[in-house]
Amino acid sequence: MSVFEILVLALALAADAFSVGATVGATCTRPRQIFRLSFHFGLFQALMPLLGMGFGVWLADVTGRWSGALAGGILIVIGARMIREAMTHEESKPEKRDPTKGFSLVGLSTAVSIDAFGAGIGLATGKAPVLFSVALIGVVSGLVTFFAMRLSRFITKRFGRGAEIFGGVVLVGLGLRMAAGG
Repeated sequence: MSVFEILVLALALAADAFSVGATVGATCTRPRQIFRLSFHFGLFQALMPLLGMGFGVWLADVTGRWSGALAGGILIVIGARMIREAMTHEESKPEKRDPTKGFSLVGLSTAVSIDAFGAGIGLATGKAPVLFSVALIGVVSGLVTFFAMRLSRFITKRFGRGAEIFGGVVLVGLGLRMAAGG
């Protein structure tokens, strides 16, 4: 694979990271939150191809049927929670759960990087430079997530709670698409 092909692959793999990053960025605007999500999305996007290369076709055959449903389910749950919290928004309500921490962070990072696992299998058979490829995929995903969250911060200031609801709907839709295998 050429450098250009690896870059195109990295951008394609970062599409889910962009969508989820923009959605989470509607409610998580602190620099630390933006860094955490961007870093973890980049890290998971870099590690998943390595796992794909390491486990190869055997594991893809075993988990292939369920990976889309698992990733989609995670996004549906998180999106539904975002919609519910935006709809029941009250000023006196305690602070919302931070999706850039704990199990939510791991779940989101895994959900957006499942497709990178399959890409790893392709990288192993495509004679691509492994370390360069996974580093580029990780950096691109981290940067795309960062810019999506920053853009979302601007949109949220303009549209408020409506942006949170829209973001939750986007996550649910993305989750349904992933669960259906699309």
